[in-house]
Amino acid sequence: MNFKTIFTAAIFFFIANVKAQVKTDFKFDFGNGKAAKGYTKVESTDIYSKEKGWGFDFGSEVKDVDYGGKDLLNNDLVRSNKPFYFSVALPEGNYKITVTLGDLKAESQSTIKAESRRLMLENIQTKPGQILTKTFIVNIKDSNIAGGQVVGLKPRELTKLDWDDKLTLEFDLNTALCALEITKVEDQVTVFLAGNSTVVNQDDEPWASWGQMVPRFFKPGVAIANHAESGLSLGSFLGSRRLAKILSIMKPGDYLFIEFGHNDQKEKGPNDGAYQSYTERLKTFVSEVKKKSGIPVIVTATSRRFFGDDGKIANSLGDFPDAARKVAAVENIALIDLNVMTTQLFDALGKENSKKAFVHYPANSYPGQTAALADNTHFNPYGAYQIAQCIILGIKEQKLGVAKYLVDDLAEYSPLKPDDINKWHWPESPKSSVIKPDGN
Repeated sequence: MNFKTIFTAAIFFFIANVKAQVKTDFKFDFGNGKAAKGYTKVESTDIYSKEKGWGFDFGSEVKDVDYGGKDLLNNDLVRSNKPFYFSVALPEGNYKITVTLGDLKAESQSTIKAESRRLMLENIQTKPGQILTKTFIVNIKDSNIAGGQVVGLKPRELTKLDWDDKLTLEFDLNTALCALEITKVEDQVTVFLAGNSTVVNQDDEPWASWGQMVPRFFKPGVAIANHAESGLSLGSFLGSRRLAKILSIMKPGDYLFIEFGHNDQKEKGPNDGAYQSYTERLKTFVSEVKKKSGIPVIVTATSRRFFGDDGKIANSLGDFPDAARKVAAVENIALIDLNVMTTQLFDALGKENSKKAFVHYPANSYPGQTAALADNTHFNPYGAYQIAQCIILGIKEQKLGVAKYLVDDLAEYSPLKPDDINKWHWPESPKSSVIKPDGN
C-alpha cells in the first residue's frame, strides 16, 4: 500500500470519525431548579454560543420559575410574555422535536415557529397545573451538495435562519416551557418544496408564504423541506443547483411539490414561454424526481390580486397555469390547481377585503416604514395560511399518500369560504422588513 492510499484512507477515517462525534440528540430541562435525570439544565442566563452549541438566542429574555417538589422535569420552567428564541447547533437532517409546555400554578399560551418563521404549533393553551407534551418535525438544511458543489445562495439568504448551522425555535404569546427534546430521525417522508416568493419561508414580518404555514398541518411522519426562494424561475432554480441539492438527499417515496410561473412569465428569450422552456423544464423536474423514485406534484401558480372590470379576479399569468396542467396530464402525475383555488379565494374575499390577505399596510405599520405597502403578489400571514389550507385540500383531493399524516384536528376548508380574518390571530415575530421580496 503506497503513501497516497494510506493518506487518503486516513482522511476518510478522520472525516467519518468527526461526523460520528456530532451530537444530534438533546434533552433540555428548563428553569433554575435541579435538572431531571438525563436532562441538561437550562437557566435564563444560558445564552447561545458556538462553543456551547445551545442557548437562548437573539436577545431573548425569559424568567426562571421554580416551585420545588419531586417532579423535577415540570416543577421548574422558563416563561415569557414576549417572543423568545432557543437555538441548538445541529447538522442537516430531519428532527423530532418534543416540547413540554405548562405551568403548575398559572395558565399559558404558545405558538411555536421554527427557523425562518415556519409555523409548527398554533395557540397551544394550558390551564394552571396542566402540562402538555407536543411533538413535531423540523427539517434542517445546508447548502452543501454531494460531490463538492454548493447551492448558489442569494446574498439575502446568507442571513436567513433556514440556511445557518443551527436549529432555532421561536416561542410566542405567553409560553411556559418546561422541557425540550431533540432527536434526529431517518424514517420521515420528506416533502420538498420548489418555488418562488409565494412558497419560500419568509424571515420577516409582514411577509409570508404558504410553504412556511404547511408544517402546522402535519403530524410526525412528514417533514417539510422548503427549498423555494424569492425571484426564482424554473431556470434559475436549476441554475443555482437547488434541484441538484434536493435530488442529492431525496429518498424513494419522498415528494417534490413544484410551483413556478410568476418569474418564468418575465423571461423573454427566443425559446422562453409557457409551452416552450417552461414546459420542458417542468418535464425535467418531473423526470429527475422519478429517477430517484420520488413523487413529483405540480402546483399551478398562485393568482395575483388583479381584479377585472367585472369585479372578479382576472388571469394575469397568461398560459402558464394551463401549461402546468398539461404537463401534469402528459406525465400522469398529481396536480394541485392552486391558481384556481386562489382565484376562488380572492373572489370570495372581494376586491377590498382581499387586501387583508396581501402585504397592504398603511405607512408606519412597521418600524422604518415611511410609505404605505401595497403588494398584490406577496401574502401576509393570514393570506399565506389560507393558501396553505388550499394546498392541504389539494393533497386530500389528489389522495396523496402523505394525507394520512395530516393533523387530527384538521378542519374542513373551502377557498369559497375563507377563515374570518377577525377571528384569526398571528403572533408577530420581532423582526420586520419593508423590503419587498424578489419577484412579482
